[in-house]
Amino acid sequence: MHRIHFDQMKLKTPAFVYINIGTSIVNCFTLRNSALASRICITGGASQNLACLLQVFSDPLYTKNVWMVAPTYHLACRIFDDAGFAERLRGVREDEEGLDVAELERGLERSEERARAEWKRVGDWNRNQVEENLEPRCAFKPARPWRKLYKHIIYTTPTFSNPSTKVMSLRRREELVRLARKYDALIISDDVYDHLQWPAFPYVWAKEKYPDKAVVSRIVDVDRYLDGGPSGEFGNAVSNGSFSKLIGPGCRVGWAEGTAKLVYGLSQVGSSRSGGSPSQFTSTFIRELLASNALKTHIRTILQPAYSKRYHTLTTAVQKHLVPLGVSLPTGPANETSTDAVGNGSTISACTNGKSAIAGGYFLWLRLPPGLRASDLAKKAQEEENLIIASGSLFKVVREGPGDGNDDGSGEKDPEDFEGFVRLCFAWEEEEKFEEGAARLARLIRREMHRADA
Repeated sequence: MHRIHFDQMKLKTPAFVYINIGTSIVNCFTLRNSALASRICITGGASQNLACLLQVFSDPLYTKNVWMVAPTYHLACRIFDDAGFAERLRGVREDEEGLDVAELERGLERSEERARAEWKRVGDWNRNQVEENLEPRCAFKPARPWRKLYKHIIYTTPTFSNPSTKVMSLRRREELVRLARKYDALIISDDVYDHLQWPAFPYVWAKEKYPDKAVVSRIVDVDRYLDGGPSGEFGNAVSNGSFSKLIGPGCRVGWAEGTAKLVYGLSQVGSSRSGGSPSQFTSTFIRELLASNALKTHIRTILQPAYSKRYHTLTTAVQKHLVPLGVSLPTGPANETSTDAVGNGSTISACTNGKSAIAGGYFLWLRLPPGLRASDLAKKAQEEENLIIASGSLFKVVREGPGDGNDDGSGEKDPEDFEGFVRLCFAWEEEEKFEEGAARLARLIRREMHRADA
């Protein structure tokens, strides 16, 4: 007899990844020792999934701070704000190897000391109020078998970071994982640029030179193999990937990778339990692109050559028009190496030395000559030169809180405001306009320098 459904409970699409696309993602994107498909969860893209991760694995009462690399991807701040962390965002500087782990550890320890002092104060107060049953709540969210609440969240884009384009060294990634294990932190890595990479030197054009896998192990891979494997079932790292930068901006599909326990917990977020697997229909098409190798071919034959050419065209224009005015590209090494020169004193982020150096991402991060403010320059660029650039101040870690938002009374100061930097994007504008754009920016900088000298 044909089954009749008067209830949809059995008809939901699975929130957890179905095995075919999980296997395809693993085969296409995993760098070190193929992961299991059970470590993969399909998402609605990196931004939506960041919000979902916070819903499951953080709590505005229990989670002490969100630590963000500074300069940071600015729109992530709003996502953390919506999750209840507006007053708890903390910026951590980058150095030549990426996120400064020593600075982060000092901040984590100060945070723990304040928490211990606060619990002692509350505990003393509670002992005097036992009859009123005023025991403090330590978390909003109830315990669930698929949930782990972390004391800290660490957010970073370790490969071709937006906006600085830096690549965190392997040594630094290992230090970061050990630190996360020590302080009960979840590292959320936006791994969205790993496959947008190409030779850093313009004369290396052969297609076989384009790397087809991430050159440096992702942080989630490090957590998988470092010191015998993850600390606990949930681990301390999750990779937040996106297909929108590989297929097209409207392709709002992504994937997360972590331990099987963490990935299952992510699949149980309420919006997925109700709505089913995020972007389930579109993800079936992506599975075919992965299984047929069409996506890898697209990356290798279309995206990498196109972005490489754009990168070198804009870099050449910057060298010609802006470097003589004192503008520089202050990027650092991506491995245990020194920064490689690209001529005329400018530099690039390199994964190895010499001819095998790698560049990537969408952006150039320029340091302005002394005395210029990026926010003023960006405003005048649009008004006077019909030119849109991003002020470095946009990428400051912004938090609400006591005083001016830069000092919460703990003695902690956020990193600089990045008024000495601007970001240029080579992924959107027509390549033929790069030379003219650099010339316009140079013209404006000359005027501003003359005004400052007047």
